[in-house]
Amino acid sequence: MTAVTVRPLPSIARVCRTRAGVELKEFFRQRESVVFTLFFPVILLLVFGAVLDYDLGSGVSFTQYFMAGVIAAGILGASLQNMAIGIATERSDGTLKGLAGTPMPKSAYFVGKVVQVFVVTVAIVAILLAIGAVFYDIDLPSGPGWLTFAWVAALGSAACTLLGIAISSLARNGRSASATVTPVALVLQFISGVFFQFSEVPTWLQTVAAVFPLKWMAQGLRSVFLPDALAAQEPAGSWELGRVALVLAAWCVIGLLLCVRTFRWQDRVDR
Repeated sequence: MTAVTVRPLPSIARVCRTRAGVELKEFFRQRESVVFTLFFPVILLLVFGAVLDYDLGSGVSFTQYFMAGVIAAGILGASLQNMAIGIATERSDGTLKGLAGTPMPKSAYFVGKVVQVFVVTVAIVAILLAIGAVFYDIDLPSGPGWLTFAWVAALGSAACTLLGIAISSLARNGRSASATVTPVALVLQFISGVFFQFSEVPTWLQTVAAVFPLKWMAQGLRSVFLPDALAAQEPAGSWELGRVALVLAAWCVIGLLLCVRTFRWQDRVDR
């Protein structure tokens, strides 16, 4: 009687690494995703930097101010928009349903998505900083500013990623995902001080923006690109870095709870 050799299942760490590699390959092979997610913030920086070249006071150019906003918008696109549209599409075409039926730990799927967001976010930030420094003479953070930049970007990315996973369930199918998510993201960008000074936003819209993480992420990033003299133009008259950390951390918790309650492995019509 021939003995049957049973191969041990790969470790969770190996499965997660493999899944992360798959996510990255799939992302960079989709030209539309790469152009929209990776290069759209770059186009915004080039266009706004060329058109809106004026002084805000204290020797600060609009481009210096805009750098914080466009980085925040890039992180939002790489996390919330990318996750919501990508997952809704995979749910609609049966990819999620197929993965759920395999021995792969479901956690590996989310680890792969998080790694994808991290890599894309780092690429976006690096490209924007390089273009800003080379073409627009942007003053980059220095010393402790880099630490503030890192934790604001990390917390903001985590909060937006979790929200993106949760929002993916709002789309009825993959075809409606972009139409559902993109308008929300654009509205948040307009009212959160991304495209122009937050102090110019009507007060009631500032209040609405303060509910969501993008406003706080942009504000935290402004603190490392702008001199303290411009902090007086913020609604509270300061950068409020402590509140930035609390709000972004709270949205991480809220996003995680929403993911647990709303995430589905198949479209509603399949259930």
